[in-house]
Amino acid sequence: MKNGGSGVKLYDTKARALRAFVPGDPDHVSIYVCGPTVQSGPHIGHLRGALAFDLLRRWLTHRFGRVTFVRNVTDIDDKVLANATPTEPWWALAYRMELEFTQAYSAIGIDPPTYEPRATGSIPQMLELIERLIERGHAYAADGSVYFDVRSWRDYGELTNQRPDAMEPSPDAEPGKRDPRDFALWKAAKPDEPADASWHSPWGPGRPGWHIECSAMSRRYLGGTFDIHGGGLDLRFPHHENELAQSTAAGDAFARYWVHNGLVTVGDQKMSKSLGNVLLARAVLAERAPLVVRYALAAAHYRSNLDITSSSFDEAEAALDRIRTFLVRADRALGVSGRLVAADLPPAFAAAMDDDLGVPQALAVIHEHVRAGNAALDAGDMSAAASARVQVGRMLGTLGVHPLDARWRTDAAGPEAAALDALVQEMITQRAQARAAKDWAAADRIRDAVAAAGIVLEDAADGTHWSIAGASGAKED
Repeated sequence: MKNGGSGVKLYDTKARALRAFVPGDPDHVSIYVCGPTVQSGPHIGHLRGALAFDLLRRWLTHRFGRVTFVRNVTDIDDKVLANATPTEPWWALAYRMELEFTQAYSAIGIDPPTYEPRATGSIPQMLELIERLIERGHAYAADGSVYFDVRSWRDYGELTNQRPDAMEPSPDAEPGKRDPRDFALWKAAKPDEPADASWHSPWGPGRPGWHIECSAMSRRYLGGTFDIHGGGLDLRFPHHENELAQSTAAGDAFARYWVHNGLVTVGDQKMSKSLGNVLLARAVLAERAPLVVRYALAAAHYRSNLDITSSSFDEAEAALDRIRTFLVRADRALGVSGRLVAADLPPAFAAAMDDDLGVPQALAVIHEHVRAGNAALDAGDMSAAASARVQVGRMLGTLGVHPLDARWRTDAAGPEAAALDALVQEMITQRAQARAAKDWAAADRIRDAVAAAGIVLEDAADGTHWSIAGASGAKED
């Protein structure tokens, strides 16, 4: 629901302060987020970063009405070339990994971007930007490569509050560089690299440097000035620092706000292949329900580092079960079958989201309403229960974590489901007979056996209902 978004505040990394968010166009927010370099498959940190900006996009859409969201794919890079094999060229590897990222993002409910450009699709725009930097005296050619002249731009280092003399040298250790901190805009083709990994340029065949790719793509799809530039905290330097320098040196105002998400750690250590603690997305999703993964990754504030353990997912699953139990119970009592009725979001929820995307505080508001709704159902106050049900559903939908949403359903409707239902109904009947005969021990044994199989029984005024623990619905006897 659009309201002008007057209360939204975001932490701006460049300003190092919480700022009121005011987009250039009050009816249209523009966001550019650095997407993956597709040299290998996604890990849980990739999912966490993408989810942070999915949630931001959802909230800004609610507040402002329209968001253009661009997330790029870096499909040409040193690492992509290094991981290619004789049987899988670099471009084939990049495409296969891109599909794996897309599948993982989709699995946890991350909406596709408005545009998702590949770096190789914007080479002409990169060349144009490089030529402009040379003309302005901020870049120079050397031995077929082109470098950004860090000393020529007095504001270099403003994003991370550093001065050039205190910075680490650029890894581009080429003899033609004037300063070890200068970085490559264009890399001359090398004899040991594939011929199809280079393009023609005024300086000879080669390929773009990493940083120029995002400057060119953001300009192509959002213009020289846009609202938010996002990415992981580890991209601030050198990637985002270099983007900012080359874009502003070329004459563009570039991003109004810089937003960075925190990293994922395992056992308080940053994930690293050398440490062997990388949690691949496909492995996590093979063990945990996608909704559980989404909830667990959203439960910490987006700017904080998130230490992932098995208990992180256990806690998320337990929280979702409490929410799901209330929704099913309320729908049964109220007869609304999970319908979402239009309603304003609770003020406490909106305030939390407006305050630098406070998702943990927003989730706390959801659980407060779940508790209030359960209390209302216990007291027979159907009006209060209905109000809580509607508001809980509205909040869950805003965050994309509604457990009764069709996208999260995994239950089958085939013969296996019918057979399971018949067996459980027989157990429910036997338990009812034991209770009628006051054979409490037998009734308890039946209930325990059913529970051991992962099935939850709920006794209500209209009969006993069953559901699979962690599933999104219940069956009636």
